[in-house]
Amino acid sequence: MTTAPERTTDLYPTRGTSEVITPRKDPVVWSQPGTAGPFRSSELSDFERDGFFAIGELLTAEEVAVYRAELDRLVLDPTMRADPRSIVEPKSQDVRTVFEVHKISEVFAKLVSDPRVVGRARQILGSDVYVHQSRINVKPGFGASGFYWHSDFETWHAEDGLPNMRTVSVSIALTENYDTNGGLMIMPGSHQHFVGCEGATPKDNYKRSLQMQDAGIPSDEVLTKMADKHSIRLFTGKAGSATWFDCNAMHGSGDNITPYPRSNVFIVFNSVDNEAVEPFGAPVRRPEYIGARDFTPVK
Repeated sequence: MTTAPERTTDLYPTRGTSEVITPRKDPVVWSQPGTAGPFRSSELSDFERDGFFAIGELLTAEEVAVYRAELDRLVLDPTMRADPRSIVEPKSQDVRTVFEVHKISEVFAKLVSDPRVVGRARQILGSDVYVHQSRINVKPGFGASGFYWHSDFETWHAEDGLPNMRTVSVSIALTENYDTNGGLMIMPGSHQHFVGCEGATPKDNYKRSLQMQDAGIPSDEVLTKMADKHSIRLFTGKAGSATWFDCNAMHGSGDNITPYPRSNVFIVFNSVDNEAVEPFGAPVRRPEYIGARDFTPVK
């Protein structure tokens, strides 16, 4: 007689019959104090307190030009448009996102393994890391839609099976982020509490959520309380700037109705000690190009 495999403990319940707030049970910075890396100790302390850290110039103007050219090549390629890894903007029918760019493009693969990038991820997570998700985002002017408030970890836990909050994202600007063109907004300190959302995960939810998110959205009441408590920070900066943020930081972005496009490359690093298991709040896993099952460390 065989027995069923033991189920990984669910530390962060979500997608149930009611909304549940759970205090964070994991560290924010996993490395030991004094661990060598690109972040200074004071910067790691800021990251631990706020759940994010912004860098004014991660890439030079020359490097930005290389990555912008590669982004343009990918989003204008008819072959990529037909690829399931490409997401099309509902209004304009333009490509807004291309997933798994570190596997599609040697140019973006080099960025992922750049010590300025992967070194910071290792420093925050205290281990070797692999890429849980990578993508390029294009937010053209005159009506590109935004993303409503959410915690990435809520989705990655419910739909991809990440058991612990040992994941960090970096958004690297490839165009200037103004205060008017739909920039990233984060609630500082919101990463210390997990919002377990009400409602079951629809079948093939990822197909809809990548255009307009419905499942995994906190209630207006909870978002109001969090905003009152934590405030909202809007990130602006030149092309080449970067924002590192914790997987559980409450964040979102508005529509871009200006003439000025906003494009970025987005990389999610997960600890090799936090491998994905079966989803905690969905019947099936999302595709591997959205939630990786290749746990090979970045070299």
